[in-house]
This record gives sequence, structure tokens and C-alpha cells, in this order.
Amino acid sequence: MSEEKQDFLRRWSRLKKEAAAAPVPGKESVEPPVELPPLDSLTFESDFKAFMGAKVEEGVKRAALKKLFADPRFNVMDGLDTYIDDYTKADPISDELLAQLQHARRTLMGPPKEEDAKEDATPAEAQKPAEIVKTDGDPAQDPKAL
Repeated sequence: MSEEKQDFLRRWSRLKKEAAAAPVPGKESVEPPVELPPLDSLTFESDFKAFMGAKVEEGVKRAALKKLFADPRFNVMDGLDTYIDDYTKADPISDELLAQLQHARRTLMGPPKEEDAKEDATPAEAQKPAEIVKTDGDPAQDPKAL
């Protein structure tokens, strides 16, 4: 190896050893934990800033927030919840609304034709199509053909 490469590696190794041996700033001065008020004494008017610090344990933060949001002031419906109704229950159409719809139909489309009136008057069973007769089969095989 060349002289230049060895000097570079020696220098790099020396600097790495010095960095590992040097004290890291901030690690020596450990701050004492923040004094927090007991969770039972918290009210809506209490200051919750101390519980939101970075050094506070996650469980303590959650307990403080749970205590805060347990206040009844946070449980008020705002009236903007449009999706809280049960839309699976169908409301029946009232007779008044049906009468209005029929009136609007007659007004917009004119009087019903005779065919439409007859279809509306006949029961549903009478509107069923007639039995389909196959004509592509062998008439000798058809018992009705005899």
C-alpha cells in the first residue's frame, strides 16, 4: 500500500478512537423527572401541559387525556352527526304521499291509457305470461299432441 493510504487509515482510526472515548454532551446531565400532579386531582380546569412533555411516559399521558375527556362537556352531540340514524329501517309511504304522487302523475303525463288502467286493475297472477310451448321437439314425443 502506498504511504498516503496508510496515513489516511491511521488518521481515520485515531479520530474514531477519540470520538468513542470523548464524552457525549447531554448524557452526563440527566434532568430529574418532571413532578406531575396526581391523576385523581385533575379536573377540566387543570393544566395538562406537563403531561404532554416528551419525557412523560406514554401510559401516564394516556391516563391524563382519558381523565380530561371523561368530562361531560366533551360528550355533547353537536347536531352535525348525519350518519347516526338507522337507515336500514324503511319508512312506509303514507297514503297522503301516494295520493300526491298519483295526482302529479296524472297532471304531468295526462290521464292513464286504457291499457295501463287495465294492467293496474288486474291482479298480479293474471299478469303472468302464458306457459311457453316448445315447438322444436318431436310431435310424436309430446303427449299433448295426440
